[in-house]
Amino acid sequence: MEQTTDQPAAAGAGIEALAQAIERLVGGVSRLPSLAHELAYRVEPPRLLEACRVLRDAPELRFEMLMDVCGVDFLQFGREEWLTTGATRSGFSRAREINAPPDPDMPERFAVVYQLLSVTHNARLRLRVVCPDTREPIVDSLVQIWPSANWFERETFDLFGILFRGHPDLRRILTDYGFIGHPFRKDFPLIGNVETRYDPERKRVVYEPVSIVPRVLAPKVIRHDNRYEPALTAPELPR
Repeated sequence: MEQTTDQPAAAGAGIEALAQAIERLVGGVSRLPSLAHELAYRVEPPRLLEACRVLRDAPELRFEMLMDVCGVDFLQFGREEWLTTGATRSGFSRAREINAPPDPDMPERFAVVYQLLSVTHNARLRLRVVCPDTREPIVDSLVQIWPSANWFERETFDLFGILFRGHPDLRRILTDYGFIGHPFRKDFPLIGNVETRYDPERKRVVYEPVSIVPRVLAPKVIRHDNRYEPALTAPELPR
């Protein structure tokens, strides 16, 4: 007798069981929309350290590994700049005119996302915390809970300018020592602020204002091709 199992249903049941355990044991969290096979939560900033300790130590959870830390800038979130759903005979329009520019001081502009792995239970979790202060985004460091957060948090600080309270050595890690700004912020210029070159007369690298002419980047567009409509490819179908 052949035995069959509904693997998607079993995976979904495992995700919901894990969600129930998290909501029962971890305080200050609320579930976020995610795919059926994923689990994502938002945690309040004052409860971040407490929630992460429970996620790591609770026998029902046991998220022993912090796999990744990344920053998020919501400055342009939900703002459609390019219209790519339709086209004229001459092609796609270049861009839309957006009347109101985004506010760089908008509430909850920056967030930090943590990717956790439970080796014990073979489960993954995405955890998000929003920085309360946009002008000085800062959250607690998780180095004392997961040592792997050290370089991840330095990278997030370098690229997004997010500070981590309690980090033992919060320095830039990818950009140069004298780099200005944070290149992954949505309002950082595509051409940067300065350029470098080697000066043979001074015999050292010098920094100068950028000489590159700004340009507009046109996105690659994947759209529906009417040439492959069933009515056109199958002659037996009515037109």
